[in-house]
Amino acid sequence: MRDPRPAPPYAGYDVLDKWASVSFDELTRQVVKRRMEDAPERRFFTEQEFRTLEAVCARLLATAPGRPPIASAIDADLFHGRGEGFRSPEMPPLPALWRLGLAGLDGEAARRHGKRFAALDGALQDATLRALQRGEVDTALFDPVPAPVFFTQVLLKAAAAHFYSRPEAWSEIGFGGPASPRGYVRMDLDRRDPWEAPLRSRRRARSR
Repeated sequence: MRDPRPAPPYAGYDVLDKWASVSFDELTRQVVKRRMEDAPERRFFTEQEFRTLEAVCARLLATAPGRPPIASAIDADLFHGRGEGFRSPEMPPLPALWRLGLAGLDGEAARRHGKRFAALDGALQDATLRALQRGEVDTALFDPVPAPVFFTQVLLKAAAAHFYSRPEAWSEIGFGGPASPRGYVRMDLDRRDPWEAPLRSRRRARSR
């Protein structure tokens, strides 16, 4: 029977095929290479917190746990004190906010299903995350942070930011990479530079 699922729009595209081209200068190569190297060791989160976060990232990003190592990247940010440089006055400092939110998620999973989040199967993990997103949780477990705020502004935001800073994610969405020093020229909607990823669909984008 024919597979009803459409082919990925950028099937076969790999942004790293341009590694030796003018799409990457040496500084950019160094930065990207560090992201592709082995995950840094856990230094901020406890083992349990890290296990929870790794399971969450896998469900949010539809990846295997730890591949790519998004939880490790978040851990490294917190260990080195990297962040956006601001926070809402009603929010606790970022390190405390992460610990509170992950403990709340584990607590909610245990309240609903009798197990910590990482021990649940995928369907129950998804259901717990949807409840967190909607605020349909025991609010006392997350106080003083609204559960949807932790989900959207902390958890999802960090996971997505790190995932889409990686070459495998660029290839998946057809992104041409930093393009330094080449630069982009065709910036209008539905236009691409000739060296960008070809869109493999019936409705092909214009190239000029």
